[in-house]
Amino acid sequence: MMKTSLKVCLAASVICLWNLAPANADEKPLRARPVAEGLDNPSGVAVNAETGHVFFCTRAGVHRLVPGKAGKVYSEVTGFPTDIYGKGPMYDIGPLGVAFLDNEHLVVGDGSRPDGEELVRVYKVGKEPLSTAASEGSAAFTLGPIPAGDASAKGEGNFYGVTTNQAGIFITANGDDTKGWVLRATVQDGKPGELKPFIASKEATGTDAPVAITTDAEGRVVIGQMGEMNLPGDSLLTFYDAESGELIRSLPTGLSDIAGLAYSPKSGKLYCVDFSWAKPEDGGLFELTVTDDAVKTNKILSLDKPTALAFDKRGRLYVTVYGTAAEGSEEKGGQLLVVRPGL
Repeated sequence: MMKTSLKVCLAASVICLWNLAPANADEKPLRARPVAEGLDNPSGVAVNAETGHVFFCTRAGVHRLVPGKAGKVYSEVTGFPTDIYGKGPMYDIGPLGVAFLDNEHLVVGDGSRPDGEELVRVYKVGKEPLSTAASEGSAAFTLGPIPAGDASAKGEGNFYGVTTNQAGIFITANGDDTKGWVLRATVQDGKPGELKPFIASKEATGTDAPVAITTDAEGRVVIGQMGEMNLPGDSLLTFYDAESGELIRSLPTGLSDIAGLAYSPKSGKLYCVDFSWAKPEDGGLFELTVTDDAVKTNKILSLDKPTALAFDKRGRLYVTVYGTAAEGSEEKGGQLLVVRPGL
């Protein structure tokens, strides 16, 4: 496995390439500042509520950023295989989605194996970075796989989106495209149960590919249905009952490939990132305002192939992007970005 070069960026040495002028001339423009660079296809990001440490995935494994002026990235879990994903552009991928079950347990959705063999791992994490990265197989709990069978004709994989609430662990998956499964494992006394197909989102919405996932203040599961990669503007925003899996609402967004969703802890507003496979220049960070029968979108920042986002408790937003490597450079183009509080 090739080594991944991780470069932590200090604010004073960074030229910000993504910004949007504020509506009020007295306000500072929002900027996305890199805090880690040279990442190999980063996807999935979660912030530990107790320590503020930021956990994210790349093809090589799971990493931890300790924020601050002397912020540093540590390797947390390594040893994952590599798979390939995409239509048109093809990307090497490893683990994909992350979310905290509690302050001591990190849920990691796999993308490194063939469909029908991929796993969900739950790792115990400490308050401080590890001196030596843990191995992939050292998880406290391992869930799955979902092999080919009655529920899934091909078996499930690419566990891209992960979220948790009182109803359990929820995972978006690819595999049986006639179903569009969202998986769930209930949790009792801190121990996850069996991973099972829960919501057949393709049957419920008529649109492919559940990818982005979060939960709202009412405990509902909120999903960004990505749709076809080569069909612009077909992504949906959907809401489901977390206990029954019943579809509550399905709304068109006009966006192309919603890859991540997160609610701001300060404003309560909903934000997403659009990867925009067919037209990457249209990708970015968007505010989503939900009305009775529609979703109004407001582009906040242009971003280069964004994949995931997560807020910390102070309201800072972290975003992973695949980015684009400089021509002739051997360094990978992926970055972990931070946006100051204000969303």
